[in-house]
Amino acid sequence: MKAIVVEQNGPPEHLCYREVPEPSPGPDEVLVRTSLTSLNYADVQARRGGYEAGSPPPFIPGLDAVGVVEALGAAVRGLALGQRVAVFASGGSYAEKVLAKAVLTYPVPNDLPDEAVAGLTALVTAYNTLTWAGRLQPNETVLVHAAAGGVGSLAVQMAKALGAGLVIGTVGHPAKAGFVRSLGADAVVGYEGFAEQVLERTQQKGADLILDSVAGEVFSQGMRCLAPFGRLVVYGHASGQAGSFETRPLHRQTKAVIGYSSGHYRRNRPELLRPTVEAVFALLRSGKIQLHVGARFRLEQAAQAQALMESRQSTGKILLYP
Repeated sequence: MKAIVVEQNGPPEHLCYREVPEPSPGPDEVLVRTSLTSLNYADVQARRGGYEAGSPPPFIPGLDAVGVVEALGAAVRGLALGQRVAVFASGGSYAEKVLAKAVLTYPVPNDLPDEAVAGLTALVTAYNTLTWAGRLQPNETVLVHAAAGGVGSLAVQMAKALGAGLVIGTVGHPAKAGFVRSLGADAVVGYEGFAEQVLERTQQKGADLILDSVAGEVFSQGMRCLAPFGRLVVYGHASGQAGSFETRPLHRQTKAVIGYSSGHYRRNRPELLRPTVEAVFALLRSGKIQLHVGARFRLEQAAQAQALMESRQSTGKILLYP
């Protein structure tokens, strides 16, 4: 079969399209013929070699895929050959066929097209940062960083669907502001001085919930505009820098800093993700949220797709088609 292989860490040109052996499912796995896979920023970081969960080269990148079950492991129950599924891939999803553990394989409802459920990682991350980690309450103010990206664009919509009040999104370029407003954001701001703008828009109270995939200085600014009883959820470090903060405001104003990783759940508590997947599928079917596709590429164009993601010019999800 054909796949994209990271031959060595470095720029997008190190993504090689080549023939690889077809995988065979273990007892608790399924083999899925891929109809599409989505890009996540973790793929870029893994290719560069600076991501915590990245494998040493050579490896096939990619976290999730949509496709049709082609083979079942001997111990798999509840799934059928020919069934359309969304999966968290076991060994990389930039490939014509992928393996996935049965516990991380989810039947796709007949009324949802493949592209609707394409960004499984983004869908789950957006929902869980708002709910499990963020404990969103009705009418709370939510600040979503990188609001035009894969997770951010879903989080803006989900926040509204789940009953948030004021939803503010940050963007790295003014050209993305209109897109974020179209998702339902009440306000869109740039990163420079965003803490002061959030405080101004909330009568100096601040945001009750902040979703931060950037960290570094963005995290530090976020702590300045986090409301009493507020929660700041860190789920990535796209800036490449760690954030830091002083602990005294945490106990004085009952604030919380919370870490979240969908990958950590996949590896250690995979069974807990199924209720989330069912919840996001229900939101998609209701029409309350929509996965926006910003660009489509053929699998062999993975280098161009990742270069677009790195350029910070894309919006929504980027998809690859075998």
